[in-house]
Amino acid sequence: MEKESQTHNYDDIIDLPHPTSPVHPAMLVADRAAQFMPFAALTGYGEAIDETGRRTEERAELEEDEYSLLDEKLQLLQERSDQRPEISVTYFRPDARKAGGAYVTVTGRIRKIDGYERSLVMEDGTKIPLREIVGLEGALYAGIFPE
Repeated sequence: MEKESQTHNYDDIIDLPHPTSPVHPAMLVADRAAQFMPFAALTGYGEAIDETGRRTEERAELEEDEYSLLDEKLQLLQERSDQRPEISVTYFRPDARKAGGAYVTVTGRIRKIDGYERSLVMEDGTKIPLREIVGLEGALYAGIFPE
């Protein structure tokens, strides 16, 4: 029985209406929720973790006979560059942010072989360093080089 007669700390205000300010409008629910959103104390940490987990390939070294074959194909391509043949070029593209890179194959017509910059220039403007090329394929080489 003693519990019923005991008073609680908030008995005097528990039934009062919720106070509202006559000067300041009520905060929108979305704005109120934004106050309690997670805070990223380490800005960029998630991106750094993703970058660390991103895989790259190591550059493979070609054998001497593969270099010779590639050189012959480049010479033929140089001789017939005025015909603007369509070829597929496989080359190693180094990664700008970490060790390694990726092998990429580009198909298109060549514009020229730039001896000064030592690059193969495609019609779409793509420049491929000659030292990064590991494979050349196309109708230009059919019947001349083994598959």
